Amino acid sequence: MTFEEYLRALQGKTVAVIGIGVSNRPLIQLLCQRGVAVTACDRKSREALGAIGDQLEAMGARLRLGPDYLKDLTEDVIFRTPGMRPDLPELTAAVARGSLLTSEMEVFFEVCPCPKIAVTGSDGKTTTTTIIAELLKRAGRTVHLGGNIGHPLLAETGEMDPGDVAVLELSSFQLMTMTHSPHIAVVTNLAPNHLDVHRDFAEYIAAKENIFTHQTGEDIAVFNADNDLTAEEAARAIGRARLFSRRRELADGVFLRGEAVIARRGDQEREVLRTSDIRLPGVHNIENYLAAIAAVDGLVPDGVIRDFAREFGGVEHRIELIRTRRGVRWYNDSIASSPSRTIAGLNSFDRKVILIAGGKDKGISYESLGPVVNEHVKLLILCGATAGVIRRSAEQAPNYAGLEIVDVADYHQAVALADSRAGEGDVVILSPASTSFDRFANFMERGRVFKEIVNALPE
Repeated sequence: MTFEEYLRALQGKTVAVIGIGVSNRPLIQLLCQRGVAVTACDRKSREALGAIGDQLEAMGARLRLGPDYLKDLTEDVIFRTPGMRPDLPELTAAVARGSLLTSEMEVFFEVCPCPKIAVTGSDGKTTTTTIIAELLKRAGRTVHLGGNIGHPLLAETGEMDPGDVAVLELSSFQLMTMTHSPHIAVVTNLAPNHLDVHRDFAEYIAAKENIFTHQTGEDIAVFNADNDLTAEEAARAIGRARLFSRRRELADGVFLRGEAVIARRGDQEREVLRTSDIRLPGVHNIENYLAAIAAVDGLVPDGVIRDFAREFGGVEHRIELIRTRRGVRWYNDSIASSPSRTIAGLNSFDRKVILIAGGKDKGISYESLGPVVNEHVKLLILCGATAGVIRRSAEQAPNYAGLEIVDVADYHQAVALADSRAGEGDVVILSPASTSFDRFANFMERGRVFKEIVNALPE
């Protein structure tokens, strides 16, 4: 089905779009422009919605707001927002009454006219997705970057050509009900995550696996050979499975041999680049490059990959250097919403750091974080709902030797304390190991607030 055919099929039908966030507003606008009867639903009050509500009503959308925004849904088609479980009682009741439940990303996969490359995993998704997209751009392709990385694509589908490429970051929430898979799928790794939303780890894994379970025999799936769960998934790939590894050589995939990144296919192998070419710090970023190279192998010349790796300084909020002040380097790693991500960040530095951590708990274990914090942190500053559990993980770890841990009320206090204690050559990093939803709309807002406070420090 083409995008135009899909829009024509909605004529005369009623549509509910749940969630008036950034990802759904272009969809609401497009549907209203095409004369579709749209109801925009959100938990926020009319007052909290503010000018956005005025704009939506001016477009022709009907608003259903407040605590009962999901009550008695009767629309023909319901678009759920990412992060909303599809089995909420209100949604299952609507489906039982005849409504079709879908999402922006599910429809995009149905109507996108060009090849799709998608990345999922517990860590490294955004950086790997960005590397893939930028490499393809430098190779001369027109790239549409979106998904969980923050840019909705469905409303732009009519502008896409068959020769373009859509590069997507997909979360477990987006994948839960997906019945289509991309032409090239990448699974960076799997570890317990988002257990505050998923029933258990098994459901989380099952959602992630939708990225490759609907592929055809002509498609490619890329898996992390160093992660037990993803290595086992490779045996269930529908199409061609390719692996990447930092620890061992592979028959078909991309791996590290000393300082050389090697791509091998059958009895043919070549050196793509050296780890010294990779500007991004940390072994986890070497893994991100291994995954990206496995995905674009044959699509992007090796010279393009080398040139890009030497220039690319990273993605905002991912071990992002904010400033160097009086010999102290300040980093924003707000993307680190899980212990495994914070562990990767701490392992990126060759010295002990001052760590600012804490946020909202999402039901996962912090036990693995404690030993790494004791090994890599000289001062631990905590705020947010997970401050206590992070403190316990450090104090109960076998290698705890009296690490100083201080609780503060907010980032203003955290930055002031870190600034007073840091000396020349020190590193201060925000790497929360928790989600942002206790105080912020998302990790981007959290990172921006932190950067503003750091940048406001006098010279």
